Amino acid sequence: MALADLIGALKRRHETVATAESLTGGLVAAVLTSVPGSSAVVRGGLVVYATSLKHDLAGVDGELLAEQGAVHQDVAAQLADGARVACGATWGVGLTGVAGPDPQDGIEPGVVHIGVSGPDAAEVRTIEIDGNRHQVRAAAVVAALDLLRSLADQRN
Repeated sequence: MALADLIGALKRRHETVATAESLTGGLVAAVLTSVPGSSAVVRGGLVVYATSLKHDLAGVDGELLAEQGAVHQDVAAQLADGARVACGATWGVGLTGVAGPDPQDGIEPGVVHIGVSGPDAAEVRTIEIDGNRHQVRAAAVVAALDLLRSLADQRN
């Protein structure tokens, strides 16, 4: 399904989407809003690059961040939920990971956790991407939209 088809399907079902992005810095929201008519679907997005903002804006549990760090599957899940709540959306997409070039908290570049949360479904995927910073971020966007598409398709 093309991105325009995803936007169209969400629009027909009167569903909306919001993002909480760390390593992608708003790229998922930018790609979603590149589609004409997306304003009926995209509620907004949070760029939570700083660890403290993951808690302050997206509601990620502070103890989780202190114990596991910002790059963790549970953080991605909570970012997705936080995007839904903060923006009043049907679907939330959350991303955290290491784009590189250096490791973060002992986690190598290319590790990305993607969470999608919706009315009847939630899923987190961890992917490992080879490549430079740009390639990691671009592949993370594609993977996040694929996961959203997959879960949204299940509601058809």
